[in-house]
Amino acid sequence: MAKARTQFICQNCGTVHTRWAGKCDSCGEWNTLIEEGTSSGIGGGPMGLKSSRKGRAVTLTTLSGEIEEAPRIVTGISELDRATGGGFVRGSALLIGGDPGIGKSTLLTQAAAALAQRGNRVVYVSGEEAVAQIRLRALRLGAAHTPVELAAETNVEDILATIADGKRPDLLILDSIQTLWTDMADSAPGTVTQVRAASQAMIRYAKSTGAAVVLVGHVTKEGQIAGPRVVEHMVDGVLYFEGEGGHHFRILRTVKNRFGPTDEIGVFEMSDKGLREVANPSELFLGERSAAAPGAAVFAGMEGTRPVLVEIQALVAPSPLGTPRRAVVGWDSSRLSMILAVLEAHCGVRFSQHDVYLNVAGGYRISEPAADLAVAAALVSSLTGLALPSDCVYFGEISLSGAIRPVAHAQQRLKEAEKLGFARAVLPPSSGDEPGGGVRENFQPSTLSELVARIAGSRARDADG
Repeated sequence: MAKARTQFICQNCGTVHTRWAGKCDSCGEWNTLIEEGTSSGIGGGPMGLKSSRKGRAVTLTTLSGEIEEAPRIVTGISELDRATGGGFVRGSALLIGGDPGIGKSTLLTQAAAALAQRGNRVVYVSGEEAVAQIRLRALRLGAAHTPVELAAETNVEDILATIADGKRPDLLILDSIQTLWTDMADSAPGTVTQVRAASQAMIRYAKSTGAAVVLVGHVTKEGQIAGPRVVEHMVDGVLYFEGEGGHHFRILRTVKNRFGPTDEIGVFEMSDKGLREVANPSELFLGERSAAAPGAAVFAGMEGTRPVLVEIQALVAPSPLGTPRRAVVGWDSSRLSMILAVLEAHCGVRFSQHDVYLNVAGGYRISEPAADLAVAAALVSSLTGLALPSDCVYFGEISLSGAIRPVAHAQQRLKEAEKLGFARAVLPPSSGDEPGGGVRENFQPSTLSELVARIAGSRARDADG
């Protein structure tokens, strides 16, 4: 009989080591290697070491054929349905991650109540809270009267045996995946092996029965969902629930969706009565703006299929330090360094003796390069002390040569700006039809130096006026 090997698995990244070490060679974390047997660890089958059986032939088909739309369960919460691509898909597994206390359980409780009111069977299983705590939350949210079935359990086999009785649930919520454990693995709950084995069991249940399964995942200090990244590859969709502690809004961001678009967002506002949908997030992110303050530019961005207008604030101040500070909140710090270098090299604008602070209003995070033009305008405005027009929006990508490159969805960005009362836009030279809409004045510089000259020339125009 072959001797069972022992291996050591990093609980932070899931890397397998043949011997114990104080530091993981892959992720660099200390004291994360845990001894586990190969029969139940990563690389072992779901039933441990057993004799192999002969494979079963499966039917092969072609790419052409009938196509059916994914059957969905619409919650009625429009922002949640938008982020999921139209509702929960039957037979799918969805992973939702977010910081502690951000509102994941509140959102899922409201979604469970909304689906239960529509006649769906919804089962909410919590491994972190008692049933009484869930009832208190439902009472605060005004959802205590809905027929949501509750349970406080962490064993996967017990959960599957419980929901096997009666009608198949339309939606099964498991909060959270890190608390579940299965008899198929002999390690402690929360370890890489248990998280992976429990996820496999619940995903198999979803695929075999047609029930929609929602898994809640903890996040690490870097903002990533804790546990092995293989869990994110196993599920059909991954959503991140984001928000800042000092702000009352929350963003549900789609980073993976096999049944819909990615990079979609749903915007909510947190209140004492739970999460409220925000139909027009641009008004929320713009907030109260000061028209006479320099260093503020409105960026017309895109999140998936939704245009969003957000204010970018810049502060350029003389620095007493030999190495000036560069602080960024809500944007990529490396991209800020690139914009500063382009302004100095091609436009003659010097920041080497100034501290630069950049902030995206409302705690919003921007990832698309179309914000380059708005950032450059805000930086030049702060440095010169000249306020930008309050009815103007900016979008466009800046290359290292100083040229302004076109970006996608220009028409949608301009329509959103028109809807909120903006009359002017600074955008890249259009490659196709001229942007129209209700924006009366469009300035389309081909290089960044043209924009800098226009902002600097506003002082002379004001003096003449």
